[in-house]
Amino acid sequence: MTMVQADVPGWATAAKQAARAIATLTRAEKDEALAAMATALLAAQAEVLAANGADVARARASGTAESLVDRLTLTPARVAAMAQGLRDLAGLDDPVGDVVRGWTTENGLRIEQVRVPLGVVGIIYEARPNVTADAAGICLKAGDVALLRGSSSALESNRAIVRALRQGLSQAGVAPDAVILVEGGHEATDAMMKARGYIDVLIPRGGAGLIDAVVRGSQVPVIETGTGNCHLFVDESADLAQATAIIVNAKTSRPSVCNALETLLVHAHVAEAYVPGLLGTLTAAGVTVHGDPRSCAIDARIVPAQPGEYDAEYLSLDLALAVVDDVDAAIDHIRAHTSGHSETILTNDLRHADRFVARIDAAAVLVNASSRFVDGGCFGFGAEIGISTQKLHARGPMGLQEMTTTKYVVRGDGQVRG
Repeated sequence: MTMVQADVPGWATAAKQAARAIATLTRAEKDEALAAMATALLAAQAEVLAANGADVARARASGTAESLVDRLTLTPARVAAMAQGLRDLAGLDDPVGDVVRGWTTENGLRIEQVRVPLGVVGIIYEARPNVTADAAGICLKAGDVALLRGSSSALESNRAIVRALRQGLSQAGVAPDAVILVEGGHEATDAMMKARGYIDVLIPRGGAGLIDAVVRGSQVPVIETGTGNCHLFVDESADLAQATAIIVNAKTSRPSVCNALETLLVHAHVAEAYVPGLLGTLTAAGVTVHGDPRSCAIDARIVPAQPGEYDAEYLSLDLALAVVDDVDAAIDHIRAHTSGHSETILTNDLRHADRFVARIDAAAVLVNASSRFVDGGCFGFGAEIGISTQKLHARGPMGLQEMTTTKYVVRGDGQVRG
């Protein structure tokens, strides 16, 4: 029996109470609510954009880096994408009630492992107010309550978004406490980490500092998302024109996100011929390349890499470069520096592709494709909660199935154990 804490916050008890009702909603009820949330969000677009404008102005005034301002910024297109994400979720199969496996024992017991909601899911995240709608929608579709703790930098945006989502829930006849915004300073985050018995799982989404603090300090079970120090290896057999297109996309399409390319490895047999032309294309796209001594010797435009640059995300239009002798050297480099997010090989050698896939330990391994595809939407999951780099429960983009757990249902006709 769960002990009731005397000082438990009101949002914790409200979420726990709402979870009982949300867990038993039918698919039709959840899908109707998601559609209503999308409609309410679009209706509130002017309010949401005005609130976001205030957040962005405050961020710029405080000297926030433009890469982080980009994460914070909403546009009409991004609000429309948030609403469409909610509608897309309504079109996906309901994971709750799915039978993962089932069998009958020798004595006639019928056993099924069935998907059920996690319950109350606490999500602690930085910037990116689109996460607010994505997380709320995924949790609802999975039968969970979403307790959302966004960063102070996006507070006005998150308030406006949650207001609209809760209005949509009410209009659909669903308890608005299915989505709760947790406000406050560090004490609010601390309270979430201590709310064992009220929050069933915590998911931190953001920089390494936030994730590490939650993993180390939480009394509530944690699904760990991770930073994205993503590598790409250009093998000697790669189609180099195709490689350039993939590299530019992976680095520049949105450099501030976790699936953007951060480190490029090039096979020594093609480096001298390939790197100068690639560097021209990257420079034209605004990318600064930081290289090891072998790459710097190829082109004077490459900035010497400083210690530690191969171990962290830039989250900007900067790229680390190293020349390696072969696929095994590339694998060794990635093993030494990976964050376990997404790693890519570009090659036309099937043996090298298979070797890379087998030996790289990451949430996603790609062959001849941009790491920007490592995303719940691109995987067909609808929106995503985040990308898990751990190995328990969930790994990679976390969609609906990852927001459920399972229970065993055993049916008999009077059997007793001897």
